[in-house]
Formats: sequence, structure tokens, C-alpha cells
Amino acid sequence: MPEDMGERTEEPTSRKLADAREKGQTAKSTDLSAALGLAAGTAAIVLLGGWLADQALSFTHGTLSGYAAADDPILAASAGGSFRHAMTYAGIMVAPLMAIALVVALASQLSQTGILFSTKPIEPKLDRLDPIKGLGRVLGPAGLVKGLMSILKATAACIVAGVILWHRFPAISALPRLGLRASLGVIGGLALELAIALCVVLLILGVADLLFQRWKHKRDLRMTKSEVKDERRNMEGDMDVKRRRHEMYRKIAMNQIQGATPNADVVIANPTHFAVAIRYDADEMNAPRVIAKGADLLALQMRRLAKENRVPIVERPKLARALFWGTEVGHEIAPEHYEAVAEVLAFVYRVDERARDRAPRRARGAAASTVGSNAA
Repeated sequence: MPEDMGERTEEPTSRKLADAREKGQTAKSTDLSAALGLAAGTAAIVLLGGWLADQALSFTHGTLSGYAAADDPILAASAGGSFRHAMTYAGIMVAPLMAIALVVALASQLSQTGILFSTKPIEPKLDRLDPIKGLGRVLGPAGLVKGLMSILKATAACIVAGVILWHRFPAISALPRLGLRASLGVIGGLALELAIALCVVLLILGVADLLFQRWKHKRDLRMTKSEVKDERRNMEGDMDVKRRRHEMYRKIAMNQIQGATPNADVVIANPTHFAVAIRYDADEMNAPRVIAKGADLLALQMRRLAKENRVPIVERPKLARALFWGTEVGHEIAPEHYEAVAEVLAFVYRVDERARDRAPRRARGAAASTVGSNAA
């Protein structure tokens, strides 16, 4: 069976694709980028053709006029300066075309792969120096497809050029009878027609190459069923660890709540979300202490335990939230909460029959805490 033989029949998972991307392995078509660059250059020539022609005529006129006025042959001393001047002028003319083509080519690469920085593709590898493996890459399926694509592009370009030249043969044959300006117009129109036709053909082949590269990229990253199961098991294992950890924390919190809530003097809560168990003993504590707290389901459990053990529940939403977020379990409340908690304890001591015998001592302690808070 394919599974037993380890055949790669499964589509790559998102994690497999992400790992390949980190290594710089993405699906992209250099042919499409080159075709877009050529198309941009052709469009730039069409848009800037008038300016380029004016610059070329100005340079030619200035150069020839200078030599005609001097009435001297070109000397070696002046040849270097003339060459530098010609190269500078040519650079100024060609620079806009190259810049446009470069920007379009870069934009094409970014649109295919996105922003990606990886040093993996340029890391030195000894197997790249192996001539046998290199020959295998050249003669392998990928190398053959690349060679066929090059032959196809060259063949398509020749066919397109031949068809256009065949249809424009009457105009070409009439060139010797035309003047210089008319001949240049015919030649320029023919060159533009050829360029546009070649751009269209190369763009079609580039899109086809991109689709092929994406198919090949996914095919090369295919996984065996065993690899898919292992990856899913690893991911689910991570989830199981998190789930067990969360369950452990919940059990610890529940055990603490079950042990501490029955010993509280009061549970301060808002209607549903938070509950904080408070205990105060003036002989042992400097201020009331939070002995348990919970949110949502834990808060409901605390309320249930408080009712079962006849621990008073006082609803003070703002105070409950402040104590829940501001005081850790086992710590005394902050001084800014002394007065509010003292009022709650005094109220509880007055109405709680179970704590009435302890009320004078605890009320005095709560009052002392309140006095200390006011003094601070």
C-alpha cells in the first residue's frame, strides 16, 4: 500500500508550507518577472519615445557639429572625452527605462512571494559542488521542463516575429523608396508591433510557468500519510499538554476554594462574575486577608459553598472587582480598601447570628483598620 511504502500522496499541511517558506522555498516564476519587466520597458519607450528621440538627435547634432566646425580628425587626446560624454548621455537616456523595468520586476517578485528574508538559499552546501548531482538536476524532470520552456519561448518568439514580418513585408520592401523620416517611422512602428506581440506571448508563457511552479512546489512538499499523522499528533500533543496544565490549575484553584471558603467571614461578590472570600482576625492579622477568589464558574462555586456553610455573601460589584484584580490570595487587602471592607465586616457582624459572639472583637479590629486607613 502507498502508506506502507512511504509514498508522498498527501497535500502539504500549512505547517509544512510555513517551514518551507522559512527556508526560502517558495513558488515563483522568473519568466513572468522578466516578461513584466520587458512589458514595462516597452511601455516606457512608448511614453518617453519623443523625449528619447529629441535627446538622441540633440546629442548627434551637437557631436557632429563640433567636429565639422573644428575641421580636424578625431585625435586620441579628444577621443576619451568624447567617449565619456557619449556614455553619460546614453546613461541619462537609458536610466529611466532601466528604473521602470527594475521596479516592475521587483514588484512582480514581491507579488508572488511577499516580503521574505531568508539566508538558507545562499548558505554554502557541499552537495552543490557534486558534478553528478549537478548533472542530475540538469537532466532531471525540473531541468528538462526548464529546457523545454526555453525552447518554447524561443519558438513562440520566432513564430510571432515571422508572422508579423510576413504581413508587413510590403511595407518593408518599400523602405528603399521612402525618405529617411518615413523609413524611420515604418521601422519604429514595426519594432513597436514586434515588441508588443512578444510581450503578450511572454506574459502568457510567464503565467503558465507561475501556475506550473506553484503546482510543482506543492508536489515537491507532499507528505506521506505517516508524516501527516505524526504532525497532527505533535500538534494535538501540544494542545493536550496545555489542556492538562489548565485542568491542573483549575483543580488547584477549586481545592483552594473548597478549603478556604467555608472559613471566610464574608464573600464579597458582584452578581455573577467575581467572588472574593475575606477573613479577618484582629489577634493574628494587621488587616483583612483574601483567602480565596474566583471568576465565572469558580465564583459560582464559591457562592454555592458559602451558602452551604452559611457564610454571608455581600454584593459589592466595584469592591469585588477591585479586590479580585488588586489582591493575591493569602495577602492582606490594600490600605485603600480598608474602609469599604470594614463597613462590610461590620454589617456582617451585626446580621450574622453565627458570628454574633465574635462581633465585638472583630468589629473593634475592623474599626481600628478603618482608623489606621483614615490616619494614613
